[in-house]
Amino acid sequence: MIHYQLQCEKGHQFDGWFKDSATFDAQAGKGLVECPACGAVEVSRAMMAPAVAKRAAEPPRPAAPSSEPPISTPAPPRPGDVARPMPDQVRAALQRMRAEIEARCDHVGERFAEEALRIHRGESEARSIYGDATQEQAEQLAEEGVSFARIPWVPRAEG
Repeated sequence: MIHYQLQCEKGHQFDGWFKDSATFDAQAGKGLVECPACGAVEVSRAMMAPAVAKRAAEPPRPAAPSSEPPISTPAPPRPGDVARPMPDQVRAALQRMRAEIEARCDHVGERFAEEALRIHRGESEARSIYGDATQEQAEQLAEEGVSFARIPWVPRAEG
C-alpha cells in the first residue's frame, strides 16, 4: 500500500491509502476519491516528505521543532465517559477504506504483528496485509521500524 497526502480543490488536506500510484490516478480520474471535509472530488496529491527506510543500527535523530502544534492521541475511554457519535462523513470514509483494504490486502488476523515483522525483515513475501495487533505488539513493531497504521474498523457499509 502507498500513503499519499491529498488536497481537494478547496484546499482541505487529508490522507489516502492506495495499492499503488496507478490506482490513485485511476480512482481520482473517475472521481472516486472524495474530500472527507467537503465532498469535493477534484483531488490531487499534496507535497509531502518522502519516507526513507533507515538502517537498524542508525540511532534515531531528534525531531526538528515544528511550528504546528503536536497531534495528541485521545486518552482511552474511562468508565462513565459518554461516547460521541462518529460524523457520517468520517464513517463513510472509513467504510470505503475498509472495503479497499479487504479487496486489496491479505487478512492475517491475529498473526499481523508476526507477519508484518517477517515482511519487514525480508523473511516473507512483500505484500499488503491487515489484521489485529495488541498495543504491546504495535509498540514492538514501531521499535523495529515497521511501517503500519492503526485504522478504526467500522462496520461494513450497507448495500
